[in-house]
Amino acid sequence: MKLNYLKAFLLLFAFVIALGCADDDTNTTTRGPIAFGLTPEMMQFTGAGGNTIMNVHLNGDRTWTVSGVPSWVTASAMSGTGNGQVGLMVEANEVEEARTATITVTSNTETKTFTIEQAGMAQTGIVYAIPPDSSNMGSLTSVQLTAEMGTGWNLGNSLEAVGGETAWGNPIVTRAFIDAVKAAGFTTIRIPVSWSQFSNEADFTISATWMSRVQEVVDYALANNMYVIMNEHWDGGWMQPTNDKQAYVNNRLGIMWTQIATHFRDYDYHLIFAGTNEVMVENNYGTPTSEYYTVQNGFNQTFVNAVRSTGGRNAHRFLTVQGFNTNIDHTVNFAEIPEDVIANRLLMEVHYYDPYNFALNEESTISQWGSIATNPALTETWANESFVDAQFQKMKTNFVDNGVGVILGEFGAISRTDVAGHETFREYYVNYISTSARAHGLVPVYWDNGANGNHSFSIFNRNTGAVLYPGILDAILP
Repeated sequence: MKLNYLKAFLLLFAFVIALGCADDDTNTTTRGPIAFGLTPEMMQFTGAGGNTIMNVHLNGDRTWTVSGVPSWVTASAMSGTGNGQVGLMVEANEVEEARTATITVTSNTETKTFTIEQAGMAQTGIVYAIPPDSSNMGSLTSVQLTAEMGTGWNLGNSLEAVGGETAWGNPIVTRAFIDAVKAAGFTTIRIPVSWSQFSNEADFTISATWMSRVQEVVDYALANNMYVIMNEHWDGGWMQPTNDKQAYVNNRLGIMWTQIATHFRDYDYHLIFAGTNEVMVENNYGTPTSEYYTVQNGFNQTFVNAVRSTGGRNAHRFLTVQGFNTNIDHTVNFAEIPEDVIANRLLMEVHYYDPYNFALNEESTISQWGSIATNPALTETWANESFVDAQFQKMKTNFVDNGVGVILGEFGAISRTDVAGHETFREYYVNYISTSARAHGLVPVYWDNGANGNHSFSIFNRNTGAVLYPGILDAILP
């Protein structure tokens, strides 16, 4: 993953030096131990904004207050007693001119100052179609957002069904059905969408009728106060991450997302765009070559640039990008966080279906999982509970702890109605996955393809909204 560890180290080193040298600073009242001072006293930001901490040093139990915080900076505290910290979140600068703010900290009659300098929008390289609009987009970071999203559910095999909404066996999605999903306890819904089948093949113009239909379903969920993740799904597999397809895919992806983002531009922060799905070279599930993951990282950047350039609320919208094939190891090893014009608004998506022989393989004899398994011959020898925790810890260490929220966009295990006792292990599996995901700061979003019976994933009857597998539902939700 491309994270600027050197920059972070230098910032930490400068901070330590500032602490060690503070007795020589004019922003303190005495030499020796700091009686009253701030460290650091100044911070510079690019046009994208970012976060920093202002440390208040104050001997004894004297109180202090903060003033002069501009509208484009959010402070975590405005007062305190003794030594303390104030987190400062600087928004993206949406004008070409640089800007400066001086924040004042006062204790009794003494004052100290902290200066913020930020470059202008020209530094970002994005030209907005309309001016950015931060109204109703909140002040959460992507990590804070994931804590609010709770547990999610996938509207699988419906709007992404190639051939039409009902082509893969599911009924037309209704408001009553989405109401039932919310009533069951889910607070986030992922809506996979296929856009190309409803596009003009010559210029990739998306049908206004299809755009309106997708909006209709999105509105069902938003009316239930749910978070919505709307993506560009498999869509026939045209998004091949190879050098010879790179220019074509980037052009097509950019054109499509510009249309989608423009149509949904006025929606608030509860609508999250996800650029792709499981990008991979067709039928190649192995470790990607540098060609493959480099091209796929470029797709993520194209998506972010296309959405941001539409301006309005999209300049502030939370956007989800994907690791190669949404595989955790490939994501940790090869994914790059795209450059963005606004700080802390990107999320990373991975999926989890390990071990394959238990979770997905319809021909497998493996039907038990985890520490509750009773028959070694029916149990996979890898990907048990400790493996789950280790995989999710990788995402926490490499992304969550570095300010990038993580969506576990799909997980689940197929039903085995022909295997006695299998449902017990399936319930245990999905409970462990969802519980561990939440514990590591990931948003678990269960995959539901709507099909019932053997080898299916469904929880609900999509015609009536009735819960078909209450044990699975209880196992997924906290």
